[in-house]
Amino acid sequence: METLIERAKRLKSEGIFLGGPIGLFEAAGQKLLITLLSEGLKPDFKVLDIGCGCLRGAYWLIHFLDKGCYYGIEPNIEMLEAGNRIILEPGLADLKKPMFDHNPDFNFMIFGEKFDVFVARSIWTHASKQQIQTMLDGFVSTANSGGIFLTSYLKPTFFKKDYMGGSWIGRSHESETPGLVRHSFGWIQGECAKRGLVAEEIKEKAYNFGDQTWIRVKHNTT
Repeated sequence: METLIERAKRLKSEGIFLGGPIGLFEAAGQKLLITLLSEGLKPDFKVLDIGCGCLRGAYWLIHFLDKGCYYGIEPNIEMLEAGNRIILEPGLADLKKPMFDHNPDFNFMIFGEKFDVFVARSIWTHASKQQIQTMLDGFVSTANSGGIFLTSYLKPTFFKKDYMGGSWIGRSHESETPGLVRHSFGWIQGECAKRGLVAEEIKEKAYNFGDQTWIRVKHNTT
């Protein structure tokens, strides 16, 4: 059977965006699972993977989670279908029954489920503030008690300002143009507070990947 890297090379040969350099394809997915495990992920947790792409991280989550516990949203139908066809081993989808949806609106209620863990790796680094607000509202509406939302972001700098635009920036189901955006952590904390949530940076460098920093969002219980 082909290795995971060999399958990723096949994806790339078909023109499918891998989510990053091919040399990091396996490590990035593994690190995502390790990060979620460090946050208490258990096999019977229901996980919503926002922007699951070609299943770089989903591959590891689907293997780990119990049947019917993985849910992914990816508007790029071609990318997701290629990942299902090439990255997942034959029979894995029948065994684990992952569920997918293609809505581009960050509608978390589309599955009619409540979730224990929400993950958005390198999504807020492309999303507008309005889209982030929609995701936070979705978390409030569909999180189980004790649910957490793990997302990554880029901090603004003197030369790379806080993004105030109203549209997605970067590759998507509608664009092949790369791009990244940054959001103030203070703004994120404020939007969370409005919804009875608290946002905390995850400082452990071992869990962060590249220049992005993980944020843990959860209900404020104090």
